[in-house]
Amino acid sequence: MNKGIWYGIAAYAMWGFFPIYWKLLHDVPALQLLGHRIVWSFLLLILFIVVTRQWSDFRAAAFESKTLKTYAVAGILLSLNWLIYVWGVNAGFIVETSLGYFINPLLSVLFGVVFLRERLRPMQWVPVVIAAVGVIYLTITYGQLPWIALSLAITFGLYGLVKKLSPLGSAFGLTLETGIVFPVAVIYLSVMQLGGTGEFLHHGRTVDLLLIGGGVVTTIPLLMFASAAKEIPLNMIGILQYVAPTIQFLIGVFVYKEPFDTTRFIGFAMVWLALIIFWVENLIAHRPPAVAPLPELGE
Repeated sequence: MNKGIWYGIAAYAMWGFFPIYWKLLHDVPALQLLGHRIVWSFLLLILFIVVTRQWSDFRAAAFESKTLKTYAVAGILLSLNWLIYVWGVNAGFIVETSLGYFINPLLSVLFGVVFLRERLRPMQWVPVVIAAVGVIYLTITYGQLPWIALSLAITFGLYGLVKKLSPLGSAFGLTLETGIVFPVAVIYLSVMQLGGTGEFLHHGRTVDLLLIGGGVVTTIPLLMFASAAKEIPLNMIGILQYVAPTIQFLIGVFVYKEPFDTTRFIGFAMVWLALIIFWVENLIAHRPPAVAPLPELGE
């Protein structure tokens, strides 16, 4: 197994275990968690770029008007996604957050049709419809939309769409995204600190280290993923992307004992079935054509 696969597995596994990390900070308001995640991620990424002597390349690529506008949108979408995620995890909705990332690949395909005028093969519509039926079923049985899952899927799907149209690589892109929202995060956290409601430096060294560590656990899997993406094919990445929500789902059900009754199982099963059909159809569609046998001598 090449190191690219190991990097990919490690990245998605770290993302999968995120709920346990954020649960350690369940007493910190979600907005403050978001602010610290942005601040420490940006500082760590800038340090990485400087240490690896990429600052000149980053500056030349990033500071253009069109690029800044694109990544401003990406930064806002990513911030919303992070905020919804940490709130959902600490409010006891880990299972529903995992549903959001199960739905996301199918929603991304739909966004490609709507915004990029991509065409779906007939069989690709089947998993999209099945997943939609699953979400409708969960909505009817619970009397409300699974809004956390849908919000995560929509914000991350739109974020992926913006990234598809953006010029920078993963590390440079995340640095610019977090850098654009960095001043807002610093101002907000400063106001909280001055008002006496800030959590940083007020609740012990462990909380402080975990808040700073939020930048570390954000950037390390991203850099691992960037390395993996260069070395393994997209179909392998497509398989690995389900590692994270699967781990999150298992953590929600078996570690934090979140409710998962038969009704919810049926809704999730529809989404899982949709993903299986989507993956198999994609595998068949991209299977290399069979090579015709060479004619034998004399034929």
